[in-house]
Amino acid sequence: MRGKKLNYAQKSCLSKTGKLMYESRMLSPGARVGVAVSGGMDSWVLLKTLLIQKKRLPFSVEILALHINPGFDVHNHAPLLDWLSDHGVAGHVDVNDIGPRAHTSENRKNSPCFFCSWHRRKRLFQLAKKYNLSHLAFGHNSDDMVQNFFMNLTHNGRVEGMFPKETYFNGEFQLIRPLLLVEKRLIRKAVRDWSLPVWDNPCPSNGATNRDRVQHWLEDLWSDNKRIRKNIFSGLQRWQMHENLPE
Repeated sequence: MRGKKLNYAQKSCLSKTGKLMYESRMLSPGARVGVAVSGGMDSWVLLKTLLIQKKRLPFSVEILALHINPGFDVHNHAPLLDWLSDHGVAGHVDVNDIGPRAHTSENRKNSPCFFCSWHRRKRLFQLAKKYNLSHLAFGHNSDDMVQNFFMNLTHNGRVEGMFPKETYFNGEFQLIRPLLLVEKRLIRKAVRDWSLPVWDNPCPSNGATNRDRVQHWLEDLWSDNKRIRKNIFSGLQRWQMHENLPE
């Protein structure tokens, strides 16, 4: 039986990830890709699109789903386990206590988000080494790219972008962001159309972070003129793609 026909949002997610993967030479034959799946919309669409792109590539790659449960609800990743089993996808789930620890006196110097994010990424890199992965994929989208630029500028005094791929360990390992050209509105639509089992984020800081405040400021900035939003997204995409694409 033929699969259900894809709609505009699904096709857009696939075409934009395919375009970026091709132009940035994101993957190569034999790549072993760990996909960071948090349970949110972005990471679910990332996993789904990469599994479809895997079938379209002219060479073989392997995909491993990686989930770090930060410990607010040690059972909320159950939908992921069921989905991976139903679709024959390999995965690793790691349960720890970095989320609650981020909100205690142990974390005196940094925001809870920084603490949790730093430890989560550290653990993902450890798992990448354990499974001999060549790539680690994150679900950052074009909205994240804009937020990150202004976060770095306003909070850290740095003009720093978010790029489609970053190389570590003398070129032996790459961090990739296949969704970096995809807008959040398309991801929001695609996750519903693919019936992906997103679950709520139980973090007590959810919705009240510096990133949330920057996003509210940006929405106010372009609320009366949507052209401003388009210009910011287009300008940052051109700059970051040009800066980090291979020769």
